[in-house]
Amino acid sequence: MDTPSDSPGLRRKMAEADASPPTRQGMGLPRHLLGRLATAASHPVITVGETLLLPLLALALGLAWAPQDPLQTQAAFAWPWLAPVVLALRYGPMAGLGGASVLLACWLALNLGNWAAFPQLYFLGGLILVMLVGEFSSLWQARARRAETLQLYLDQRLEHLVRQHYLLRLSHDRLEQELISRPMSMRDALVALHHAGQEGSGDDLPPQALLRLLSQYCQLECAALHAVSERQVGAQPAASIGAYTGLQADDPLVRQALETGQPCHVSQAATARQDTRYLVAAPLTDLTGDIYGLLLVQNMPFFALQEETLQTLQLLLGYYTDGLARNALARPIVQRYTDCPPPFAFELQRLAHMHKSTQVPSIVVALEFQQRALARDLPAQIQRLRRELDEIWLMVASERQVLAVLMPLGNAATAEGYIRRLEDWMKHKSQQSLAQAGIFPHVVPLDSALPVRTVERLRAIADA
Repeated sequence: MDTPSDSPGLRRKMAEADASPPTRQGMGLPRHLLGRLATAASHPVITVGETLLLPLLALALGLAWAPQDPLQTQAAFAWPWLAPVVLALRYGPMAGLGGASVLLACWLALNLGNWAAFPQLYFLGGLILVMLVGEFSSLWQARARRAETLQLYLDQRLEHLVRQHYLLRLSHDRLEQELISRPMSMRDALVALHHAGQEGSGDDLPPQALLRLLSQYCQLECAALHAVSERQVGAQPAASIGAYTGLQADDPLVRQALETGQPCHVSQAATARQDTRYLVAAPLTDLTGDIYGLLLVQNMPFFALQEETLQTLQLLLGYYTDGLARNALARPIVQRYTDCPPPFAFELQRLAHMHKSTQVPSIVVALEFQQRALARDLPAQIQRLRRELDEIWLMVASERQVLAVLMPLGNAATAEGYIRRLEDWMKHKSQQSLAQAGIFPHVVPLDSALPVRTVERLRAIADA
């Protein structure tokens, strides 16, 4: 049977009692006294005071212990030298020499008229000991200061990293929320619309397929597409999703969309104080300003009703509507530059229209090929590297060729990334840069006000 002293709880308490630091009553001194003694004073007056008082205190103790030899010059151990040693440990060699000077002054004061009996080895050994201890103290104080400085720098860096990590976490959470509410990018939406148009019959995408695509990328829950003829909205929807309740022609949002030709939403100032059935009214307007149809959104998630979603909606509608007038859009450029491919001219006009309506830019990269590049058939190889939505135009001159790559929804950073990808491809292929291979890139921003100026710049590069 276990005795009370053998119980686990009692053994744990006894171990904690043994491991606990001794109390003030057990030691007779405060626990932090030695720590205070090891900490040097920062004020110079205190340092000077300690330099004077510690040797005098040692002398006073010597007078009380051995009045006939208070400095212990004839004793087995020179106890008063502990005062300069302590000073040298705390403040360095100069304080230790000051304490030794006080001891020397005390000996001279106690032995007036008897200086011939000066204990040379006593003071020489003490000075050597103080100098060694002082140098040791100076070395480790310098190391301690360097360590403290490094620790302060690391603490500051850690605090900076903690703040940056916190901001990054907030940014990640915000990005995650936006990604949940808007999981598709505008480029993905355009690729899907492009594929849907190619898979449909002819060049036109059926209204129901367009509405399904809009509901997928813009999170529409209840919406309808109405045909518009001479600013009059058809009563019956051409396509609808969800529990659509029908057209309300006198709705203020519908009237504002038809009057302005721009997408309108419920929070705008013109309709904020009026009762409306719809959340969004977006007209399908082509480059000439003609309205082909009207999209009415009756219900969509609250977090989806934001500027980026409306911009994507407007971009997709404009892209779809411009596709209905493909030949009319490409005709001004094709008539002036007969060698320009109609798809390139059409896409140039359509992207310029998108830039004016949605402020989403596009860019053109013109690759100039010299004779050494043409001899290796590099234009045809680079054409196979184009992205899915890119349109290309190969211009042939007398001594060179220029390949124009039209990049939808791109900017200068997009062009720079494309050129860098070509550089990596060329180095991997032939261990040469583009310039060494005879390829010189030019970046031409799309002129949304007059797209034909962009074509003029491309022709100027080819004819230079």
